Amino acid sequence: MFIVFDTETTGLPKRFNAPVSAVDNWPRCVQIAWQLHSADGALIRRQDFLIKPQGFDIPFDSEKIHGISTELALEEGVELNKVLDFFSQDLAHAQYVVGQNIGFDLNIVGCEFFRLGKTDIFEPYQVLDTCTEVTAQLCQISGGRGGRYKLPTLTELHNFLFQSDFDQAHNATADVVATARCFFELLRRGYFKEELIPSHPNFFNEFLAVNKEVISAVSFAHRNLKKASKALRKRAQEIEPSGSDPQELNDVSAMDQWPFIHCHAHSQFSILQSTASTQDLISAAVKDNMPGVALTDMGNMMGAFHFLQQIEQHNKSLSEEDKRTTLKGILGCELNVCENHANKNQKDNGYQIVFLAKNKIGYHNLSKLSSLAYTDGFYYLPRVDRRLVEEYKEGLIVLTGNLYGEVPSKILNVGTNQAEEALLWWKEIFGDDLYVEIMRHGQEDEDRVNEVLIDLAKKHQLKVVATNNLFYIDKEDANAHDILLCVKDGEKQSTPIGRGRGMRYGLPNQEYYFKSTQAMKALFKDMPEAIASTKEIFDKIESFSLFRDVLLPKFDIPEAFIDTSDMEDGGKRGENAYLKYLTFQGAERRYNELTPEIHERLEFELGVIENTGYPGYFLIVQDFIAEARNMGVSVGPGRGSAAGSAVAYCLGITNIDPIEYDLLFERFLNPDRISLPDIDIDFDDEGRSKVMDYVIQKYGANQVAQIITYGTMAAKSSIRDTARVLDLPLHEADRIAKLIPNMTKLKKIFAASDQELRATYRSDELPKVSELVSLAQTSALEGKTIQQARVLEGSVRNTGIHACGVIITPDDITNFVPIATAKDSELYVTQFDNAVVESAGLLKMDFLGLKTLTLIKDTVALVKEKYNIALVPDEFPIDDPKTYELFQNGETVGIFQYESIGMQKHLKELKPTVFADLIAMNALYRPGPMEYIPSFVRRKHGQEEITYDLTEMEEYLKETYGITVYQEQVMLLSQKLAGFTKGEADVLRKAMGKKQKAVLDKMKPKFIEQAEAKNHPAEVLEKIWKDWEAFASYAFNKSHSTCYAWIAYQTAYLKAHYPAEYMAAVLSNNMSDIKQVTFFMEECRRMGLEVLGPDVNESAYKFTVNDRGAIRFGMGAIKGVGSGAVETIVANRSDGPYKSVFDLAKRIDLRAANKKAFENLILAGGFDGFDTHRAQYMHDDGDGVCFYEKVLRYAARYQESMNSAQVSLFGGASDVQIPEPEVPPCEPWGSMKKLKQEKEVVGIYISGHPLDEFRVEMNEFTSIKVADCNNLEALVNKEIIFAGVVSAVEHRESRQGKEWGLFILEDYDESFEFRIFGEEYLKFKHFLSVNAFLHIRAFVKEGWVQRDTGKQGPPRLQFNQFQLLHDVLDNMTKRITFQAAVDGIDQEYINTLVDLTKQFKGKKSVHLAVYDQEKNLHLTMPSRSLKIDINRELIKTLSKKRLHYKLN
Repeated sequence: MFIVFDTETTGLPKRFNAPVSAVDNWPRCVQIAWQLHSADGALIRRQDFLIKPQGFDIPFDSEKIHGISTELALEEGVELNKVLDFFSQDLAHAQYVVGQNIGFDLNIVGCEFFRLGKTDIFEPYQVLDTCTEVTAQLCQISGGRGGRYKLPTLTELHNFLFQSDFDQAHNATADVVATARCFFELLRRGYFKEELIPSHPNFFNEFLAVNKEVISAVSFAHRNLKKASKALRKRAQEIEPSGSDPQELNDVSAMDQWPFIHCHAHSQFSILQSTASTQDLISAAVKDNMPGVALTDMGNMMGAFHFLQQIEQHNKSLSEEDKRTTLKGILGCELNVCENHANKNQKDNGYQIVFLAKNKIGYHNLSKLSSLAYTDGFYYLPRVDRRLVEEYKEGLIVLTGNLYGEVPSKILNVGTNQAEEALLWWKEIFGDDLYVEIMRHGQEDEDRVNEVLIDLAKKHQLKVVATNNLFYIDKEDANAHDILLCVKDGEKQSTPIGRGRGMRYGLPNQEYYFKSTQAMKALFKDMPEAIASTKEIFDKIESFSLFRDVLLPKFDIPEAFIDTSDMEDGGKRGENAYLKYLTFQGAERRYNELTPEIHERLEFELGVIENTGYPGYFLIVQDFIAEARNMGVSVGPGRGSAAGSAVAYCLGITNIDPIEYDLLFERFLNPDRISLPDIDIDFDDEGRSKVMDYVIQKYGANQVAQIITYGTMAAKSSIRDTARVLDLPLHEADRIAKLIPNMTKLKKIFAASDQELRATYRSDELPKVSELVSLAQTSALEGKTIQQARVLEGSVRNTGIHACGVIITPDDITNFVPIATAKDSELYVTQFDNAVVESAGLLKMDFLGLKTLTLIKDTVALVKEKYNIALVPDEFPIDDPKTYELFQNGETVGIFQYESIGMQKHLKELKPTVFADLIAMNALYRPGPMEYIPSFVRRKHGQEEITYDLTEMEEYLKETYGITVYQEQVMLLSQKLAGFTKGEADVLRKAMGKKQKAVLDKMKPKFIEQAEAKNHPAEVLEKIWKDWEAFASYAFNKSHSTCYAWIAYQTAYLKAHYPAEYMAAVLSNNMSDIKQVTFFMEECRRMGLEVLGPDVNESAYKFTVNDRGAIRFGMGAIKGVGSGAVETIVANRSDGPYKSVFDLAKRIDLRAANKKAFENLILAGGFDGFDTHRAQYMHDDGDGVCFYEKVLRYAARYQESMNSAQVSLFGGASDVQIPEPEVPPCEPWGSMKKLKQEKEVVGIYISGHPLDEFRVEMNEFTSIKVADCNNLEALVNKEIIFAGVVSAVEHRESRQGKEWGLFILEDYDESFEFRIFGEEYLKFKHFLSVNAFLHIRAFVKEGWVQRDTGKQGPPRLQFNQFQLLHDVLDNMTKRITFQAAVDGIDQEYINTLVDLTKQFKGKKSVHLAVYDQEKNLHLTMPSRSLKIDINRELIKTLSKKRLHYKLN
């Protein structure tokens, strides 16, 4: 017999895999129904009971599902022990227990039996479940895990078997009837045979004899429990007297005078959960005249510093009479409090509890909790537990939270008794600082919770507080906020809000906004005490600031320098003495002679460092830089203004002598204004992590952290994100995004008037901006997208790690700032970003990884390996002619800071001869000062007179030919002309650079007056000041420019003297960027350097130079060939070169070089040096095994036999002969196939390019590159000509039966997918085949206008001509023009031309163009008699003979 049963419960367990003995885990049973059936399916008995709750109640969320309220169960329920007795009696008659997803019901009932002292009640019975992978396969409903079908619900199974629903799902009575019907229908269809046949061989025959037809529905009248509960509650309300006891009501009339403060508010730092910025919260509070506002972001305190900083700025901006309306910021955090924050074996997101900091102690404790939530408790999200809360409770106020808070959640999902227990725990810990949070967002579940919360608060004499769980400022922003939630979860807004499959998270209504004081008072007019509590909380809060001076970690100085007085008064005498000692020690090494000038400069700098109190900073930096050099890490010469410090130079922090180059210390550390100096340090890419490890080891991992960054939604990404959520087609989203000019904000566009737009944007940008504004005003989906994107713009989308910023603290970092963890870093990450960490008192260092230093290091290593020359880049001669020649010729591809095409052009004109020229060009080549370059060039070459406004200015302007290029020049001249102090000169530099008008207005009269006192004419001084004001905002930091010019000089020196080694290093350092590798390989060809493909006998992991001076491809650039494979190939090569593929396979470690590595090495040409070609390695003799696989098997057997170390009869090692596989004879691959395979495994063509044969056609007979087709908007109404090789083709047919095609065309730089339709397709489709070399002429037409919307689509191509590239030279060349300088035309030149016309007889015209550059003359003459055939052989000959020509 079968017993089919089902239960309804008080909720779900925390752990579904817990044993039935875990009584706190399993919810209580509130209804059980069962049916006892005979073996043939006949119903014997059915039972159905509501269970009377004893010691628990039924939560609202459970009641919503099954309809059974606590009141209904108490009134109609039967005691549990009686129900289980009835169940046991029927269970005793059964052999099989049946149910839908019955594991849950077995645990529920099993746990109830356990509570009564009975165990293993279901042990003797076989369990049959209608919800298994078998029924999943039967129903085939998509959406299961791992791409499988999902397990069907009872409704889905019933629907599949009987094509009809059943009433009252989630009523145990109805569910049992449906389950029984489904089960017996499954039996009738032959399921469960494995379970039943062993014990009952004839069962199915007997069952089918009785049940020949589809199992029919059993008709029972099911009571609607939801209606019954509702009716009972209504009856109870009618009996209860309406209205409240007048004595209980507080005086409402006073409420008008009370303020209200929002104590539960989220900002954009609640990542992708709030659209409100911290400034928005402050502005909204000020607008409503609130005295304060809280920030309670979810799980973090990232916005804390910005929030308090902005409030301080607001309060400072108030006039004297408004000072009484200052705003107070309340710092808080909504933390997830779970059972055990250290347990990461099971998911437990905990409950959301709101904490507010009463004072600075509370802030530090909240900061600790937030940090520990990440560092120790992060599992899906940051979490703490009760133990941590108890430990860090001082100075904190707690609110019970929203519906996800512990008390409200337990009311909803577990029961009132458990909720009360939780409330009492929080009361015990926080006493009067615990407030019961009441929210009124107009939700039924919230209203039910509030009833219980108010009762509990009264019962336990706790205060209630009115809050609104706000996530956005204005009610109108609710939709934008909903879109933001969809962005977070990767959902479409059209997906319905709810729980379960096919549903998404979203707020239930639009009430989660910043409600005004009046709105909140209206909501809580019956609870004035809840409004009063916000003022009470506000009064408990002490204002505090998070600003503080930078705290330096303690640096251990040698005992000889320790001054005991420092211990008493906190002085830094010892550090200053040690710094002075190191400085003068370094000065003796740096300078041949310590002149009075140098001595004075060092003493001055050391004095300033002592006065500002930063000797420890210099000691810390010099310590890790010295250690970096000891570890072989390349350190840059300096960066930024730090290079202006002679102390830094003597300590080895920088490598540029500031005295020699007029670099100023006060530019780095102003003696008049104490602020922490900023030393940015460049390390080679690969060594940076070593230095970081040293710092962590020295100061401790708990004192070192990286800095967080906030990735915000920029204008274009907010459009694209919103479009995806609203289901706007991708091409439309892309089109709208392209209307926004780069680096422009939507807020800026929509806040500007038409006149301002015209003044701000270029002529090519203005039409796009105007279209964007017009689109935003429409009600179409595009308009809605733009409108909502405007709200989302600027939202924090994600967090990252600052590329180079590192924090070092004197003690545990959590004592100073909250921290978090990051996926990309093993170090902690500050929750405060780079903009505020220093203001928060943290020492920030910039550890920058500079690829150029790695490049220099690699080149030096290659030179040492090849020539045994130990180069020292810092000792390169600064006047090397060969290096300057390289700059003069503009051959600066791959040269740091000087490689752009524009820079190359200017260098050719400037022809630099001294290092100062390079410094100046580095400073001038940027927007603004670039306009001075032509004058700079002319002055250098004497083509323009060098003038000075005052002769005294020559001293500092001479090196830049009278042009003010550097900020340092302004500083020095202000000191010389007007007697400014060093500090004043730096203030002037800053004020001019940042256009600080108030400061400049103060300094100008002083400059004029003091300079006039030195007998300088006032009108000239006025001109100088005006020039400075105009140029100073562009003027560059000479210290920075000098350092980077020196690195550039080093790279140029290496390129000039060791070109192959240098370019090999350049290629190695760009291996991850295939486009860059292609670009630099082209430069190698221009330089006449041969770049060879990979070879297992010569290649290393990186690019190298072989004995013949050719660059050899690095094996590390081949996909699938890891460092392990390269290591074993290179290591075993030391015993001699590999003679064959068999020799290689026998010698290397086959575990490191796997099958994939072997295959890709073959395809890239790594084995081409042996006597076998690529086709042979990949050949399959018909047995399904490629030849190279046979080689690997052979090598594995060989190594196995060698490792077995068998000893022969005569005592020697066994020499088992394993025959080598036979190399299969086959035809080599064609060049196209070889090249295609190379590109697949490397990303570029190595041994050539398919288009190399057509280089002339590609250069001479095309108007655009294929890549230009990505921006057809710029080419509308123009004819375009392009060419390339076809890499893919598809011939398709539309629904209307019309043929069309798509093909991918690839040139040297990029590929593009083209679509061709209609007559054009029919006309040209015979050209469309893979590996076809095509030359195409097309016209770019405006896009089609859509009839229904009137909108114009993207531009389209009208294809006018296809031809093969092979035919282009013949079809399109009409003449050739030979070009020669007038002094280059002699008899030999004429004879060469005549010989060419004889060798290449043809019918094309020949012209001769003669020019004289000096006299600017140019003459072109046609030949009447000479004719020529223009073909590829002719072009090759002309290139060999280096004859200049032009086609057509």
